[in-house]
Amino acid sequence: MKRTWLSKVGLLSLLWIVLVSPSWAGQVVTKDARLWAKKALAEEKALPTLTAPNTLAVLYFQNKTGQSGLDPLQKGLTLMLITDLSAVKGLQILERVKLQALVEEMGLGASGLVEAGTAPRVGKLLGAQWLVGGDILEGKLEQLKIEANTLDVPTSKMLGPSLTEGKLTELFRLEKELLFEIIKLLKIDVNPEEERALKKLCTTNLRALTDLFRGVEASDRGNYEKAAEYYEKALKEDPNICIAKGALDQLKDLGLIKAPKRSREMLRSLRERTSLTDQLSPEDATKRERTLKDVPATVQIDLFFP
Repeated sequence: MKRTWLSKVGLLSLLWIVLVSPSWAGQVVTKDARLWAKKALAEEKALPTLTAPNTLAVLYFQNKTGQSGLDPLQKGLTLMLITDLSAVKGLQILERVKLQALVEEMGLGASGLVEAGTAPRVGKLLGAQWLVGGDILEGKLEQLKIEANTLDVPTSKMLGPSLTEGKLTELFRLEKELLFEIIKLLKIDVNPEEERALKKLCTTNLRALTDLFRGVEASDRGNYEKAAEYYEKALKEDPNICIAKGALDQLKDLGLIKAPKRSREMLRSLRERTSLTDQLSPEDATKRERTLKDVPATVQIDLFFP
């Protein structure tokens, strides 16, 4: 009995180390991630019911609008929320690639992932205390309605819904509203300085953001050359867009793409332009912060539609 208890503790410890290990950072579902998913499912019954405190996983959103052109938002919203929630002090955010590895191993799509009974199971497999997921719905007057739900995994109780509505061109605002509603549900206090930091945008360029989403999707399909193309397009639109440079670097570091001379030169240039070091003055750093004020009031966008 003692050995069984120790093995469960050891399994939980291994699960925690794997899920939060910095070396796993990136958007590529690696062989290690897939092996972890296989092992987690194979030993699911032996997994303890304990969850790591203050850990949160963001599930994929379901596109219920009937518009397939909005499918990039299913993973895109998740990616945006993970990026922002990772900056909240006291929270441990589980990496998206672990979720993707589980999706593939369980044979689930974005819709099946949040079906009744599935979410608590995924939460247990991930060792998360909280799960966030939701739906993308049609709102009034060609608007989108996004509903997120936060689940407390140990009790299987919903903490409450988070709702926001607006046009596709207001995606930045919609995501930030969800972010702060989730923080409120988790009863996390943020001071004014932290709030200002959380309001910073990944980018103010919707085309760059769309290319980033498409790059992640291509990477999940194993089409790494296409993923690199999308990441490069995103960086061309906005050299300071979050995630894209790191994702592109990871593809190269793992030897998944061939980098021609011009790409190497571009990456070197991007490193020089985006690296925040002590050599930068406070003014330079401030110029790179994007908030909702930087988004044009009217933006023509047909990016998500064929």
